[in-house]
Amino acid sequence: MSNFTKARLIALVVPGALMAGALGSQYIGGLYPCEMCHWQRWPHDFAIVAALFSYGTRVDRAARVLVVLAALGILVSGGIGVFHAGVEYGWWQGITGCATTAGGTTLQDIMNAPLIRCDVPQWTLFGVSLAGFNAVISISAALAIFALLRRGEKA
Repeated sequence: MSNFTKARLIALVVPGALMAGALGSQYIGGLYPCEMCHWQRWPHDFAIVAALFSYGTRVDRAARVLVVLAALGILVSGGIGVFHAGVEYGWWQGITGCATTAGGTTLQDIMNAPLIRCDVPQWTLFGVSLAGFNAVISISAALAIFALLRRGEKA
């Protein structure tokens, strides 16, 4: 398997797995996302689309550009994760009021929905929040993709 093939696979699998985890924790685990959680999802959505398009092109250069764009999206999500984790750990202030409701379709649903705060992690493992895990995994994956692409093998 070439380095480009590995990079392209990481560019698709990592954001796909992170989004599956985020959506699973929301819809199965009941962990509603705050505003900054949503911010972290958007670059992953972009990365998934870019990586999928890289499989759909036969032009090597275009496929490489799409994988680079996917890696940049993953890196951006990781950067937002660092910022969000810092807000959760009290290292700095968030840039918004950081409180959203879990949503609903009727006024009664909205009034009964829990208030979700960006500065309080809903779940941690060994003291690391979901935003922290997203930061570590996303930044590591983006750096791995860039390293694989830098080795110079053709697609």
